[in-house]
Parts: sequence; C-alpha cells; structure tokens
Amino acid sequence: MRHAFTRTILVSLVLLALSVTGCKKSTPTSNAGPTNASPGAKVSYTIGMSQCNLGEPWRVQMNDDVRKAAEAHPEIKMIFKDAQNDTLKQRSHVEEFVSAGVDLIIISPKEAQPLTEPVAKAMQAGIPVIVLDRRVLGDEYTCFIGADNKLIGRKAGEWIVQTLGGKGNVVELEGLMTSTPGQDRHSGFRDAIKGSDINIIFEADMKWLEPDARKEMESALSRFDNIDLVYAHNDPGAHGAYLATQAAGRADKIKFVGIDALPQEGVVYVKQGILAATFQYPTGGTEAIDMALKILQGETVPKEITLGSRVFTKDNVDTGGDPI
Repeated sequence: MRHAFTRTILVSLVLLALSVTGCKKSTPTSNAGPTNASPGAKVSYTIGMSQCNLGEPWRVQMNDDVRKAAEAHPEIKMIFKDAQNDTLKQRSHVEEFVSAGVDLIIISPKEAQPLTEPVAKAMQAGIPVIVLDRRVLGDEYTCFIGADNKLIGRKAGEWIVQTLGGKGNVVELEGLMTSTPGQDRHSGFRDAIKGSDINIIFEADMKWLEPDARKEMESALSRFDNIDLVYAHNDPGAHGAYLATQAAGRADKIKFVGIDALPQEGVVYVKQGILAATFQYPTGGTEAIDMALKILQGETVPKEITLGSRVFTKDNVDTGGDPI
C-alpha cells in the first residue's frame, strides 16, 4: 500500500513538472520575419524591431547597424519587420510582437501620433520599448534614442545664411511633416534664417523620397528662374533635386544641402561636388542594442539619449567632418 502511494506521488510530481514546462512563455516563430539568431545558439532574449520603411538608404543602414550589433550577442534573437511606409501595418507589427511575447520592442515610427497608442499598450503589457529616431507622443516608452533634429536644422540654417552671405532664394524640400524629424528640421532651419534676407520661394513635402524630391524640384525650376540653394531634409531629397536641376541645365548655379551623411551616400556626394554640405544623422542602431541588453538585464537606462552630429563640406570631408 505504501509503495503504491509513493508511486502515485512520483507520477503526480512528474506531471506537474511537465505542465510547468508547457506553460513557458512562447517565442515568435520564424514566419514573423528574418532573424539574426545563429543555428544552435541559446536564445535568452527575443527582440522585435519594426522599421517604418526600407525605401530610404538611411533606414537600411539602421537595420544593418542593429543587426551587426545584435550578432555580437548570440543570446539575442532579432525579428525584423518592414512597415513599407504603412502606419496601420506598423501598428499591427507592435500588436503582433506583444501577442508573441517578445522580451523587448525597438520601433522607428513612421508617424508620431498613430504609433503612440500601440507603444503605450506594449508598455502596459510589461514589454519595454525603445523608440528609435522618430518620437511618439507622451512618455510611455522605456528609452528614446535619436539625434537633435532641431539642432541639426538650426545648424544647417546657420551654415546656409553664412554661405549665401545672408541673402538668397532657397527651396526647402521637407521630409514627412507628420513625423517629428521633419517638423524639427523645418523649425530649426526657419529659426536660424530669421532676420536674414534668405527667402523661401518654394517648399514641398517630398516624404523623404528621392523620386518625390525630383518631381517637386522640377516644379520649382519651372516657376523660378533664380534659385540659389536647395535645403533638403535628407540626402536622397537633395540628390533628387540635383538630378532635376542637372537635367534642366542649371546645376552649376545652385547649391544643395542635405542631412544624413551616410558614408556611401551623402559624404560621397560632397566628395563628388554634388552637395555643398551634409549634416550627419546617426542611426542609433548600435546604441539601441546596447540599451536593450541593459534593460533586459535589469539595469536602469536614461529616458532620452541624444546622439551627436557632424557637418561635412568640401573643406573637411577628407578629415571626417566637424562636430556641430
């Protein structure tokens, strides 16, 4: 009788152990998107990243920086999703990550307001969120990482005022104006040119896209015979404006200024004489993984991390630019 009772207790303990194992938090399956986990690696943390689009070279670089930083930590499994410039799709990404039970979310939002609620809900579900590059509204996130876009816009404006001698006709090609970087690069620039004789004769939202910038610049060229400079909120926009101007036979009369300064893009354009200046906008990809590990290991991280910037011109491009 005693042996039967002992066997019953042992069977119950085994069943209990199996049921506890079966309740372990599930991780997303491979069909959720590409990952960086190496075969056989022991995954301790699963991080979901939602990128607003991969149509901009700068965003491709951001994903590459995140991926490379994560690859140095085999305990991290990354799941990447591309929202393809669709806000609703990006909202779904965040909801999917929450349902899948990832350990942390990195998001670079397409727009601030529509992504605020899903990010807040992820936080309420106990999942920390790193907001990268573009902000959401309010403060329901774990950490924001990005450069000071208003400062960059202001420094670009100051450089333009100095370069043009305080007067001239300027075209402003804006990034997506429902995004915080577009708004800040615009307002910082406008603050810097106040009191000068710089005239903004044409402005348009080219949504960060080179083809759109080229089309908008064609409109500006058809309307204005005297354009001294184009200030674009990113380097693809500046390059698109240059191509339109080159096709019109007016490129040698106009200066072009952009933002991003990727080594293979904006910096090369300066070296080639296409851009007069480009202002660096770091991706923050490496810093995002650094902060993610600290958060996941229970460490306290700053609520805001501001990345530095540099300006590249023909005079300093070969020596790595100058800090702004």
